[in-house]
Amino acid sequence: MRVQSDPAGQAPPFNAAAARRLREALGMAPGHVAHGLAAQYGLRITPDTVTSWERGLSSPTARELTALAGVLWCSPGELLATARTLREHRLLRGIAPEDLARKVGLDTAAYLRMEESGRWRGTDRQTAALAKVLGLPLPDFVTATGRDEELAELLRSAVTTRWQAYVRPAAKLLGLDRRRLNDALERLHSGYQSRMASTLNWGGASGAVDTGEAGREFLDRILEHFWALARS
Repeated sequence: MRVQSDPAGQAPPFNAAAARRLREALGMAPGHVAHGLAAQYGLRITPDTVTSWERGLSSPTARELTALAGVLWCSPGELLATARTLREHRLLRGIAPEDLARKVGLDTAAYLRMEESGRWRGTDRQTAALAKVLGLPLPDFVTATGRDEELAELLRSAVTTRWQAYVRPAAKLLGLDRRRLNDALERLHSGYQSRMASTLNWGGASGAVDTGEAGREFLDRILEHFWALARS
């Protein structure tokens, strides 16, 4: 197993309980794990550090996690909590950055800059290749490539103004079928406008307050509402 670099210096979301469970299933003590990390991967990790990882007091870096997976005879994904970022999904699949960069047609340094920034800026062809390699549902792919807020802002504008004007930019961002996207945006717009109308009370100031709260709640959860409609 190749030990991946960790240029960002950030720890991936580590599943401490899984690490301890896997170690105990192999009949290993923390000292055995530390010895394996040193002997197989040249990492100077103490037994106390291994224990700290398993108690959730600290987390291994990406390089340490990949090595730990090798010592525990598991995939890196088995030691990860829920993945959200591009880097975390790559680690979950045990893919080295240079391998993923090659598969999507990018220079490794260019790919790593995107991964570290949390913002994917590849071409349409590269984006399609990345989606194929990662095999993620579209909502997870949008999150992993750092486009959640861009999509949310677009959707907020669509439900508060004319939704038809946002079909084209949404289609470019998501790569969804236009007819499917038309339907989702129209229903999203109707849902927001209906909620605003149903909570409006012309008899007093409380109605305006209720309307504002209902509208803000809907807009705060705009991605959740959109994906529910896009899947249906």
